[in-house]
Amino acid sequence: MALTAIKAIVGVLSQSLSLQADALHSLTDAGSSILGLVAMQWANPYPDREHPYGHQKFEALGALGIAAFLGMVCFEILQSAVERLLHQTHAVTITGAELWILILVLGLNIGLTLYEHHMGHRLKNSVLIADAKHTLSDVWTTIIVLLGLIGVWSFNWAWLDVVLAFPVAALVFWSAWEVLKSNIPWLVDAVAIAPEAIHELVMSVPGVVNCHDISSRGMVGRQVFIEMHLIVEAEDIPTAHDITEQVEALLQERYGPARIVIHVEPPGYQSSQISVS
Repeated sequence: MALTAIKAIVGVLSQSLSLQADALHSLTDAGSSILGLVAMQWANPYPDREHPYGHQKFEALGALGIAAFLGMVCFEILQSAVERLLHQTHAVTITGAELWILILVLGLNIGLTLYEHHMGHRLKNSVLIADAKHTLSDVWTTIIVLLGLIGVWSFNWAWLDVVLAFPVAALVFWSAWEVLKSNIPWLVDAVAIAPEAIHELVMSVPGVVNCHDISSRGMVGRQVFIEMHLIVEAEDIPTAHDITEQVEALLQERYGPARIVIHVEPPGYQSSQISVS
């Protein structure tokens, strides 16, 4: 919030549209960070009576909230830039001291981005990863804005400030798209693992005769849910159970945390349908 306040103050004093847009972007970054923290408090893999499949989709909902913030910022930037181009008002004035302040803010933003990116991948947390992408877009927008303001300060190119507001908006839009692309498949239960990959792995287990009607959802590395039908070579239930236990252990080893449901078919059953029809 302190970095956002600094950008906003300098933006108002200099009447720089691109810097004010950057401050608005940073404000949504702070808001999305708070939203991410709230989502992380609710998200955990452990089931309960109301959520028998766990609570991890709260993370994806938090990430979609970040994308919504980014979309609003993109609209506001474009609207302000078009209005200023049409009316040609507000002369931009920037000082050397204000430029050095922005360089310091840029350095702090880069450090924050690297930290969030590292921790997000270390914890395999989609909210932190999404917020790191948002903060990275904030870094790039600050770089673009800083270059524009240096042009204004050095050559009195006031038009450059407005023109650079458009690539800022494009970067914001791209960040929103990246967040949506990585979280929507999880929310709509898109396939998490190719059925053919699961089939090949399961068929390597001794005693498995056939594996079919395979489905999966979730996110590999976080938690996946796998269902399948098996035909096993076993004379009794304990032997069939041991084979399914080996299948589950192999899938857990390959794909990380997984909840697996296996339906054992009679030995004489025939099916060539690997995935759900």
